[in-house]
Amino acid sequence: MSGHAAPSVVAFGGGHGLSASLEALRRVTNDLTAVVTVADDGGSSGRLRQELGALPPGDLRMALASLAGEDEWGQAWAALAQHRFDAGGLSGHAVGNLVITALAEQLGDPVAALDMVGRLLGAAGRVLPLATTALDIVADVVGLDPDDPGAPVEVRGQLAVATTAGRVIAVRIEPPEPPACTEAVQAVMEADWVVLGPGSWFTSVIPHLLVPEMSKAITGTRARRAIALNLSPQPGETDGFSPETHLEVLAAHAPDLDLDVVVADEGMVRSGWQSLREAAAGFGAELVVADVACDDGTPRHDPQRLAGVYADIFREDKAWR
Repeated sequence: MSGHAAPSVVAFGGGHGLSASLEALRRVTNDLTAVVTVADDGGSSGRLRQELGALPPGDLRMALASLAGEDEWGQAWAALAQHRFDAGGLSGHAVGNLVITALAEQLGDPVAALDMVGRLLGAAGRVLPLATTALDIVADVVGLDPDDPGAPVEVRGQLAVATTAGRVIAVRIEPPEPPACTEAVQAVMEADWVVLGPGSWFTSVIPHLLVPEMSKAITGTRARRAIALNLSPQPGETDGFSPETHLEVLAAHAPDLDLDVVVADEGMVRSGWQSLREAAAGFGAELVVADVACDDGTPRHDPQRLAGVYADIFREDKAWR
């Protein structure tokens, strides 16, 4: 435990959900580590993974951009990292993806490469990969076999799982026991708080609990554990899921996981507080319901509002002080 004025926080996720979490948490602590899934197999990341055997860099890049310094230097480099070519042989590639991949090749170490890009962006925290080898998401999906809609069909790859027309009932990773990032495991063991979600439930949140070394760290750390629920079901992955269903599938994939806090948006649970509170209690967690959504009607977390919730949660927890 840190004993510092601000808690040491490790945030897990991938894509836009993790970006929202980081934009909130950086307002609350200056001791922040992001751990990112490395299972992306679409777009620029998929090409770099297939052609160069690289760790898929897209979600890592997005996390770094979310933590970039707020001065002119940091914002300029973040904008460059996010710049995507739209013509020629580089069409579809983001500059940051190429830089991360090239530095990892030069240095022979993806963690050193990410730390260097973080320094370039003046990042307010560290970004680490979940594993040091790329992962594949494999899902059991029902509703795809026209002759037997209830029969599970195996769907492979993060992009395919995230966009499936069926209903995901379970996911696993291949290889099943990949090498976890040592620095990420260490960060979890030394943290005051571990934060999961929001994010694509089956492809960005649950996979962290499927890497055996990381799952052991998350369930075994002395840190307190919080999870932020998504604002709406995700087409394909979690169509028709209630907030409590998200927790039920989490429990099915991580039966040893205890939680301290479940954060839900009040717009999602107007009629289901009791069932969601019971589902949270199944993890040993307190349910915190607050207005954390953006006002523009999109299912996105408002970083300032989410930061306020985390600030209250951390303030009330005396264990890390």
